Amino acid sequence: MRTPLSWLAGRYSLGARSVRLAALGSVVASIAIIVTGGIVRVTGSGLGCTDWPMCTGETLAPTAEMGVHGAIEFGNRLLTGALCAVVGWVIITARLQERPMPAVLRGGWAQFWIVVLNAVVGGVTVWMRLSPYIVAAHFLAATLLLTAAVYTWHAAYADAAGGRAEGTAGDAGGAYEGTRQDAGGVRPAARIRSLSAALVAVTALLVVVGTLATGSGPHAGDSSDVARMPFDWTAVTVVHGVLAAVVLALTGALLSALPREGFGAARRKAVVFLAVLVGQGAVGLVQSLTALPSLIVMLHLLGAALVWTGVLQVHLTVNRGSAGDRVPPGGAPLPRARGAATHA
Repeated sequence: MRTPLSWLAGRYSLGARSVRLAALGSVVASIAIIVTGGIVRVTGSGLGCTDWPMCTGETLAPTAEMGVHGAIEFGNRLLTGALCAVVGWVIITARLQERPMPAVLRGGWAQFWIVVLNAVVGGVTVWMRLSPYIVAAHFLAATLLLTAAVYTWHAAYADAAGGRAEGTAGDAGGAYEGTRQDAGGVRPAARIRSLSAALVAVTALLVVVGTLATGSGPHAGDSSDVARMPFDWTAVTVVHGVLAAVVLALTGALLSALPREGFGAARRKAVVFLAVLVGQGAVGLVQSLTALPSLIVMLHLLGAALVWTGVLQVHLTVNRGSAGDRVPPGGAPLPRARGAATHA
């Protein structure tokens, strides 16, 4: 059975650059939806629309009497439509490639269904009158969308290089895993992969604990009396800070473990991630010491999205690499694959 996409693919084709730009657009849109959700929270507009999917029991859009809070919440809802359009363009551009891009297609469809999931969770959030646990789930669903978007962005470059991109820990490991071991008997490539996996896991825990700190803090998402999580905000914040320090240490350890030859892209991304992490830590410290002002809270939320994007980029590059990075230990760089490109 022919689908509209297969019909289009039989008549038109697009260059690899189009799918890369579309995938990047989905990353930007995913970060934007996290930030606008934060704007809803810090402005107390979470119940600006009192129902879902309608704004009120009778109207789809907010009325003039609902004021700025209704406009902010409704504007955030409208962004879901824009996000669907961006994700749809990712799927279309991937389907219209002369060389199949199965990973990008999978990533695009995953994003679509996560957008649907997050819209439903957003509706439940309103129905539950901003339960802090549902609000946290709403944020984590948005983070899951960002995860799929970053994976798709990375896959757009890997697929353009003809499947598995060069410069991976596996590639380097294949060149020297059987011949080089450290004093403890751990092969370098295995250590790199283990550090990368640990870095992602602890960063994920850092994000989750951050939602607990937010759920226990003053920004409930509405100006009315909204229940908060029954945790001690100071204690949760201390745990959050300790986890941030662990992430910082793991990043330094990964940078030290990455060989200079064969992992240039991974090292560059790890350095950028380290800089973002330090900046995010500084914003978080200022936030804690200044009674959580709304603007600083927004910057910290943006930083959280950038930190998660950065750690995923590091992990994907270490494990899949970017084209043109592969260098055998002690040897010259291997030929670059046709059509390959390295992305920042």
